[in-house]
This record gives sequence, structure tokens and C-alpha cells, in this order.
Amino acid sequence: MLVLALDTSSAAVTVDLVDVTDTAATRIAHEQWVGPHGHSEHLTPTIAACLDAAGVTVREIGALVVGAGPGPFTGLRVGLVSAAAMAEALDVPAYEVCSLDGLAPEHGAVLVATDARRKEVYWATYRDGARIDGPHVSYPVDVRYDDAAAMTGAGAQLYAEVLGLPLLDGEHPSPARLVMHALDKIRAGADSDALTPLYLRRPDAVPPKAMSR
Repeated sequence: MLVLALDTSSAAVTVDLVDVTDTAATRIAHEQWVGPHGHSEHLTPTIAACLDAAGVTVREIGALVVGAGPGPFTGLRVGLVSAAAMAEALDVPAYEVCSLDGLAPEHGAVLVATDARRKEVYWATYRDGARIDGPHVSYPVDVRYDDAAAMTGAGAQLYAEVLGLPLLDGEHPSPARLVMHALDKIRAGADSDALTPLYLRRPDAVPPKAMSR
């Protein structure tokens, strides 16, 4: 089965096409765009480029996987809404995975931290690819990484001196890795997830207070 996986939770718009069988999951195409803004404009062309690189059409997709965050409000919703719309149009299931899972290596005790802006990070800790704490949002100095032996992610790079762990490669979530966390659902043909954004904090914009008379 061909699975289209995408993540827009960071500064990157990343799309992978993964071939999932009963025994393996193999990435067969990858496309990425990186920029502080413009996720809504670049997601569709990035998806198209990924499919073109694999030589397949959108109708050949059997399932979708999308990073649910945590991440900035606008960019994150672009990915989730697009995945939901594609799933409905193609009549295929769509599954959500915590975006931080897409940075966790398969082995070792690792802190994953991405840039949450406002001098904060989104973070979680992992052991052998499984999340054991998080996700959270906090200032780097308040991150609790217990026995983590290394760290990865854009937030880890940005605040390397504060977090103080050896830095591994990896800046943005890998959609192909997200697929690995959804394999049981994909292979079982489970119903779609609700595709709910994982924000961790409230939006900046709030309804105005009623004007007093």
C-alpha cells in the first residue's frame, strides 16, 4: 500500500511517499520546502512533486499519515486540514501521529526538542523510539530530560548550550518515521483518526471583550 505522509508542524513542509507491506515500510519519494511562512502555498506543490518523483498518481494512495504537532497554529492546521480533505476525496483513512515522534531515533535514550518560538521548545523524551514523557512546551532551562544521552531537533540545535546534551542529526520531523508509528493502524485498515491539532498552548488571537455601554 502506498502511504502519503506529511508534516507541517515546523518551519518545514515535508512530504514522503512510503510503500507499506506486511513486513516492511520503505520510503520511495521525499520532498521538502523550508521557510518561516508560506506553508499553505507550498504544501500542495510539495505533495505533487513527491508523487511525480515516485511516478504515481494521487489515486494510487491507500492511506495518509500526518503530523499532529505540537507546532504553530497556522502551519499545523494546513497539514491537518489538507490530510483530512484528501482522505475524504480519495475515500482512504488518515492517521495522526505526534510530530515529535518523527524525530526520535530507533535506539537510545533521546530528548527531542523543536522550536516553539517565544524562546520556548516543544519537547518529549524517548527510549528506543518509544515516547516515555511528553509532549510538553517550556523554556529550555525547564526541560526535564532525566537519563537522555543525546538530543535532536531544531529546538535542540537552537538551545544546545542550555540543554547540554550531545547533538544528533535531525532538524525537522520525518513523515516516513511518522508512518512507522502508525503501521498497526495502516495494516489493519483502521478507521481514520479525528486529526486533532496538538497545540499545547492557547492561540494568540482571542475574541474581543464586549464593549461596555
